[in-house]
Amino acid sequence: MACIRPASRRGGGGLSRRRFLGLAAAAAVSALPGLSAGAFGAPAQGFEIVNSFPHDPKAFTQGLLYHEGFLYESTGGWGTSSLRQVELETGRVVRRKDLPAEHFGEGLALWGERLIQLTWTSGVAFVHDLRTFGDAGSFSYAGQGWGLTQDGRHLLLSDGSSALRRLDPTTGLEVGRTEVRDVAGAVSMLNELEYVDGLLWANVFTTDLIARIDPASGRVVSWLNFSGMFEAHKRVSPEAVLNGIAVDRASGRVFVTGKLWDRVYEVRLTS
Repeated sequence: MACIRPASRRGGGGLSRRRFLGLAAAAAVSALPGLSAGAFGAPAQGFEIVNSFPHDPKAFTQGLLYHEGFLYESTGGWGTSSLRQVELETGRVVRRKDLPAEHFGEGLALWGERLIQLTWTSGVAFVHDLRTFGDAGSFSYAGQGWGLTQDGRHLLLSDGSSALRRLDPTTGLEVGRTEVRDVAGAVSMLNELEYVDGLLWANVFTTDLIARIDPASGRVVSWLNFSGMFEAHKRVSPEAVLNGIAVDRASGRVFVTGKLWDRVYEVRLTS
């Protein structure tokens, strides 16, 4: 049984307003397990980039959130995983806490005054104090940990499958799950998660696609295709893929980035 173990504005330069009209999601469908060309039932969603900000190009971004003027970021890698507080406008890391080398950092969620950070294969979530990054406990969960967010009642965890698991935020116990589906069937490889305007956004690992999901039914409402947002010549590694979604709940601003990207992009839906 899982249980908590007590713990011993202004935007930076970059792109001018540049419109992306939601390229046909089917163009990237070959990268989606279980789907074939033209099989999408949900439409492509238009968007535009309204700003961009510096980002540490060595950060292997696994989880991202925004809170009170700062980005909070979980980075991965064996021996390089960390929790970070980042100044949005400059990309400056103002606070950092490294994970033990045997843990690979993954998704990140804020619950009250606690930051909950998943690990990939260790089956443990580390709980950190929001203000100090001090240890605030941990809990165990079954299987792998990929993305993490919360809906005000539960944590929602992705594990690379088509399932989104609901966890009790105190014990880590699974209390339910929802399968994400489009017309062709289950959509797997769900990774980074974020709630935006009542819909759950989930990026599909190794692609430039984000699914906008009805959290009650698991149905994909629309697709965002960010192909071309981060130029191919700047991708220093095949692992430099889209993998970061954050929302400023006060203003509605939405930010996206990726592993080893040198920019965080503010985006706005257009249609």
